[in-house]
Amino acid sequence: MAVSTPPGPTGFAPPQQHPRRERDAGRVLVLNATYEPINVCTVRRATVLLLKQKAELIERATWTLRSEHTQLPRPMVIRLVTYVSVPRDTHRRKITRRAVFARDGWECQYCGARSNLTVDHVIPRSKGGSSEWDNIVASCAPCNRRKGDLLPAQANMVPRHAPRAPNPHVFIHVASPTIPTAWKQWLPDAASDTAGRSTAKGTSSAAGVRAAAA
Repeated sequence: MAVSTPPGPTGFAPPQQHPRRERDAGRVLVLNATYEPINVCTVRRATVLLLKQKAELIERATWTLRSEHTQLPRPMVIRLVTYVSVPRDTHRRKITRRAVFARDGWECQYCGARSNLTVDHVIPRSKGGSSEWDNIVASCAPCNRRKGDLLPAQANMVPRHAPRAPNPHVFIHVASPTIPTAWKQWLPDAASDTAGRSTAKGTSSAAGVRAAAA
């Protein structure tokens, strides 16, 4: 399903030779004053922050935003001038499917499939399982149906990675599932976590889940 991209600042538009090809083309990564990634905003919002000198430009695109009399660099990454306090209680954040998918690398935690995803309660709710971060994983629909209402040990299906409350950077991926190249150096933890999931498929023992399923 097509996703509309938020419009740029009034009077500004990228040149025609640089069409927006990606769903995240209208997004800008926001860094705290400490260079910690904390949010994703629209190009319009980022431009306003830059013009008001509330942020500085860190990374820019190869093309510019232009109006009749002015042109500005198209921001990709900006840094806030003043430090903003960010809540750390990610375990209290609302659990959504997209957040679970992002935490789990957008792949089924039973077979590694990356399509037709849904969520699964590792310990079924009918058997006392909770609806918390540590009991919910991404699952493809076929695996979800196969596991059904069984415990992991009964179904012989243990998640590849023990579910847990996500790193705050996960919510950057929720806002922008496709991470632009210009963002990657500012998301080292998220990048290494994704790489680790890709190279270590099937290697995690998921000890906590095994213990719960025993």
